Amino acid sequence: MSDDATQAQVPVQLTVNTQYVKDLSFENPNAPRSLIELESQPEGQMDINVGIKKLQENVHEVSLNVSVEAKSGETVAYICELSYCGVFTIEGLSAEQQVQLLSVEGPRNLFPFVRSIIAEATQNGGFPPLFLTPIDFAALAHQRMMQEQAAVEGSQQVQ
Repeated sequence: MSDDATQAQVPVQLTVNTQYVKDLSFENPNAPRSLIELESQPEGQMDINVGIKKLQENVHEVSLNVSVEAKSGETVAYICELSYCGVFTIEGLSAEQQVQLLSVEGPRNLFPFVRSIIAEATQNGGFPPLFLTPIDFAALAHQRMMQEQAAVEGSQQVQ
């Protein structure tokens, strides 16, 4: 029996084995001045990245990395960085299909926890809680795939 036939018989199953904070940093560089002079919610610049690392056959670590730098006027109010991870097991898909699925479903499963942790960290830092807006991880994965494809095509033209 071929691998394709075997995979067709196994239903796709995604299991979240564990979730955890890998790294969390909150900096309040101008406290207490930034807290005393705060008149409104600081304006933030957010950067988000998804990482996938194979741990074993069918087992991957997905990391959702979020960095927020918020300013009140020209002054940095706070910097919050979080790397939140989950270990996922996938059955019934090829290695390439696993990565495609994890690029969307991994961060989609992790995001509510990331949102809560960042809201709590900013509130504990003395600021109004920052509630991240929902993210379309399918569009983010597609954009990343297009960037990687363009980079490959660009490097082939250079040769």
